[in-house]
Amino acid sequence: MTTQKNALVTGANKGIGLEAARRLATIGFKVWLGARDARRGQAAAEILRGEGLDVEWLALDVISDDGVAAAVKTVAVQAPGLDVLVNNAGIAPGYVDALGPDGRYERPPSRENVAEMKATYDVNVFGPVRVTQAFLPLLLAVSAARIVMVSSYLGSLARAAGNSQSPNVMGYGSSKTALNAVTLSFARELAPRGIMVNAAAPGYTATDLNAHRGGRTVQQAAEIIVRLATLEPGGPTGGYFDENGALPW
Repeated sequence: MTTQKNALVTGANKGIGLEAARRLATIGFKVWLGARDARRGQAAAEILRGEGLDVEWLALDVISDDGVAAAVKTVAVQAPGLDVLVNNAGIAPGYVDALGPDGRYERPPSRENVAEMKATYDVNVFGPVRVTQAFLPLLLAVSAARIVMVSSYLGSLARAAGNSQSPNVMGYGSSKTALNAVTLSFARELAPRGIMVNAAAPGYTATDLNAHRGGRTVQQAAEIIVRLATLEPGGPTGGYFDENGALPW
């Protein structure tokens, strides 16, 4: 199968990332399925290829400078440019352990684990920065690239301030708030160069991240990611969206 456009989805061997990769490949992209684990990444890519899709595993550990640089070289050998980058890789260490019997998050900020917070920021914040910076030459090599940062409702300060029932997840939530700020920064720089950069909130989706407690399917979650990845010229940039529209920062 011949495709004209290339997309990279990080953390795509399972969950929302895998579904986003599937959806993009279904509409004609060659998709680079980024995953740090070779066995899982190759298995996921094989599943999608079995569906007739043009998908290739890409060794990619978003916290490794050398690993990201190697991934860029791999893609550059086979693709003249990158049309879509979905920064999906994310972690929430300790989240599942902090869920109570009713499924609500019970760890207050005063008992948050700082080491786990640092690990969370390394993947959820510095990972997208590292990957975006490294792949920027390939993104600039096409006429109108799209970058999607996979954020969360928990990244909204307005939502947290105005809703006492919103889970108070300091580590993961604040990492997504920081990612929203990163989104804005890249959008401001890259708008004059034709690249749209937006943050997506896929909602509380049943994935390994939350021991499949989420109420949404990966198919529902991928909808806004794919929509932002395929924006027409003149669409929004520097925004924060779910499938129903713009969200408050």
